[in-house]
Amino acid sequence: MTVLGEIALWIALPVALWGTVLSFIGGRSGRGDLVLSGERTAYVLTLLILVASLGIIAAFVGNQYQYSYVANYSNRELDTYFKVAGLWAGQRGSLVFWTLLLSVFSSIAVFTNRNRNREFMPYVSGTLLGLLAFLIVVLLFADVSPFERLGFTPANGRGLNPQLQSYWMTIHPPTLYLGFTAFAVPFAFAISALLTGRLDSRWIAITRRWILLSWFFLTCGIVLGMRWAYEELGWGGYWFWDPVENASLLPWLTATAFLHSIQIQENRGMLKVWNMALVVITFLLTLFATFLTRSGLIESVHSFAQNLTIAYIFLGFMGGLAAFSFLLIVYRLPLLRSENQIQSFLSRESAFLFNNLLLIGITFAVAWGTLFPLITEGFFGETINVGPPFYNRVNIPIGLILLALMGIGPVIAWRRASPRNLRRNFVLPLVAGVAVLGALLLAGVRHNMALATFGVSAFVMAIVVREFWKGTKARARIAGEGVFSAFRGLVRRNRRRWGGYVVHAGVVVLFTGLAGAAFDVVVEQELAPGEAISVRSAFGNEYRLVYESLSHSRPRAAEDVAENDWRWTALMTIYRNGERIGVTRPERRIYPVMEQQSTEVGIASSVLEDLYVIPKDVDLDSGAERVVFEVKALPLVPWIWCGGLVVAIGAVVGLWPTGTVPVRAAAARRVRGPLPAGAVG
Repeated sequence: MTVLGEIALWIALPVALWGTVLSFIGGRSGRGDLVLSGERTAYVLTLLILVASLGIIAAFVGNQYQYSYVANYSNRELDTYFKVAGLWAGQRGSLVFWTLLLSVFSSIAVFTNRNRNREFMPYVSGTLLGLLAFLIVVLLFADVSPFERLGFTPANGRGLNPQLQSYWMTIHPPTLYLGFTAFAVPFAFAISALLTGRLDSRWIAITRRWILLSWFFLTCGIVLGMRWAYEELGWGGYWFWDPVENASLLPWLTATAFLHSIQIQENRGMLKVWNMALVVITFLLTLFATFLTRSGLIESVHSFAQNLTIAYIFLGFMGGLAAFSFLLIVYRLPLLRSENQIQSFLSRESAFLFNNLLLIGITFAVAWGTLFPLITEGFFGETINVGPPFYNRVNIPIGLILLALMGIGPVIAWRRASPRNLRRNFVLPLVAGVAVLGALLLAGVRHNMALATFGVSAFVMAIVVREFWKGTKARARIAGEGVFSAFRGLVRRNRRRWGGYVVHAGVVVLFTGLAGAAFDVVVEQELAPGEAISVRSAFGNEYRLVYESLSHSRPRAAEDVAENDWRWTALMTIYRNGERIGVTRPERRIYPVMEQQSTEVGIASSVLEDLYVIPKDVDLDSGAERVVFEVKALPLVPWIWCGGLVVAIGAVVGLWPTGTVPVRAAAARRVRGPLPAGAVG
């Protein structure tokens, strides 16, 4: 199967080039037969890349260590699901996986548009096939072939990096890659619109679901990555502003800006150049994320690259693609003129524009901090790293303003907001925000940024709840429905609008959870069996952890004991306010083959906080089984994961096809006054 996969990859290159040429020539000459032939190559490519991917998986599962890639990322002791995940564990396989996902999305785009949007499709398929051809060329000629053979066959492989030996390895990278590759379809439609001169809002309407799908996967991938870091890295955090973390955040920021700015183009015919530029920049940033992860140019806990050849190839390709795209935009500037102008500072257009500018500001700050070590090394020969204090100092204030705009933008009026509109939409939410702020001050909370976050979060959540209540109440009145039926019909009628509100509610919950970091409590102590450590959380809960015992295990059997990994597991009983609530088993693991150690933390979660236990050091020489424990009481961390889940649900609501929800005509006579948008048909 592995040999068949290698052959399939070589066959895929001429197929991709052939399809690219046919698509562009067919679009230029108006020959439908050439266009159709070009589109069909997308299906063939998907099959070929799938065979290549299965060949790599077969090599991992079959322990075929004659292949360099398998020998470096697997061994006989590795669990089967980690061997399957070897497809995206390293530089070589992840590029194949990227190519596979891109080919699948290309086929879906071709298939779903086989009978519509035909004026765009020649250049859409040509662009997607051209991207696939580039990736296949890289795989075959840039010294990153996953099928490269060693001069000998090792008895065993080096194994997977301990940091990757987590079930999150099977979930997080594929989710993130789905987000990266899905955005290629909107990019292809944007290029097609520029080439054909069809630059009204139609291409945006066609790709809206693709944009939201990409954003959904990027969001899920980032949140899952945060959870992975929280559980596996053993430091009690979930975001360290690592270069590769930043690389995944950058396209998410610009995609978020694009999702907001397209509403201005659709409703007011404005920001056409801006939107086209955002599409190009977002797609380039998805390429940049892949380049940074696998290039090896920047040191990162996420980066496991082996050579730099691919770095320069990707940089050259991204530079050429950027130049071509922006030259097209300049060429089409006469067709991209705005149809209207912003009439007032107090308007929805203005709020969305400020939202975009702030998101781009964060993007620039994160990109600058990420690339600064490369810049200093290139110009001064010295690497100067940018740490979390820089990012926090710059981005937290901007994030708070964005959080406030999240509440203001969707409810403020288009064109010009009247005093009545402002009073009706913002007085009660402002009262809610001030009330929460006052209550926290009375409770003794004095952390400025946390107070600001809680106050703004209350303001935004009050707007979201009020909008749902107004819409549900109005629909129940005019349709004669119960509250739950009216709510369901409200959302079904305009899933895009109300899904957006659910997303905003999730972001509020997530921000609130992030603000809890201001009140973390940390205690460190060395314990012998029978001794205890205590910590008092910010919510006043008194935790007492009794260290019961230390057990030693060798979880994987093999003939050569030296190649096994070893585990030391501490058993601790947890008491909260004197009541036993459970046990936790934090671990220290040693991987002799990789010559590395790792930590498996113990986490006890409740609605309001996490208790986080880190075994920092295990004394094995004296035989006393003494362990240095670091215990953290982390307020509101569960809210981060809850908020991420709510955001994902909101995105799914927005993606779900909108159905027709009839409202009884007789009920229309009961309407009294204006209704919220989306409440009725």
